[in-house]
Amino acid sequence: MHLPTLRQLQFLCALADERSFSRAADVSNVTQPTLSSAIKEVEAILGVQLVEREARGASLTRAGEETVERARAILSSAADLVSAAHQAGTPLTGPFHLGAIPTLAPYLLPRTLSALRSGHPELKLYLREDQTDRLIEGLRNRTLDAALIALPWESPGIETETLGDDEFLFIAPKDHKLSKAKKLSPKDLNGEDVLLLEDGHCLRDHAIAACALSPSASPSNVSATSLATLVQMVAGGLGISLVPKIAAEAGLGTGTDVKIRQFDKPVIGRQIGIAWRAGSPREKEARMIGKSVKKTLAARA
Repeated sequence: MHLPTLRQLQFLCALADERSFSRAADVSNVTQPTLSSAIKEVEAILGVQLVEREARGASLTRAGEETVERARAILSSAADLVSAAHQAGTPLTGPFHLGAIPTLAPYLLPRTLSALRSGHPELKLYLREDQTDRLIEGLRNRTLDAALIALPWESPGIETETLGDDEFLFIAPKDHKLSKAKKLSPKDLNGEDVLLLEDGHCLRDHAIAACALSPSASPSNVSATSLATLVQMVAGGLGISLVPKIAAEAGLGTGTDVKIRQFDKPVIGRQIGIAWRAGSPREKEARMIGKSVKKTLAARA
């Protein structure tokens, strides 16, 4: 039985992404006639038209869409085969794609990367900062090998390992009554204007859960896109908030007119963990990176 080659399937997927023979050829580093010929060969092998050739580009037929979906799975499995063989030899060498949520990446990764580079000089670490949902999707579609996220977080087909804890700290203008209070508990936030990150940030959900807040506790139409913006909003007197201790230790809030303090015990916060796709050949390497992050977290104590 004559089968399409992996290279031909790569050309087909490139065409599906670009919807143009010329652009697909460019991203595949081949000439347009070479790519067009390869697509025709795949169609001949399968005995079905996959692509409708149009004056302004190309579109997939229904059979083409189904074929591309299967082709992506085949290419992904082939990449897993290479990764598994590579890992069996020398782990943490070559490219590794690591994601991290925005409330961790700027504060945790700088202290971890130096140790990884020192211990694994042949590792090429590619970093992506994004919200949890998109990082999980990256794990599923194999564009990411692992991701640093906040736990708890459950998602089918995704495995996680807890690496450490991250305490939530109170932040408010220095002259706010709660900044000066002798005692401070999460329930003291009830009735206050609590500023939160915008929807999509897991820190928002974890903060609401940890303090038993109502999502409506945040002033109407007021939310921050990042922790740095959140601090500036607090400094501007728009409300109070919570920030992760790992960010405060990295200097978040320095140079602003805010007060950052701990809540009375019991401590509230979140867990930091690493996630990977179940069955991934990079699991061992993900755990090794997680171990390095764990050492960084333990060194803070």
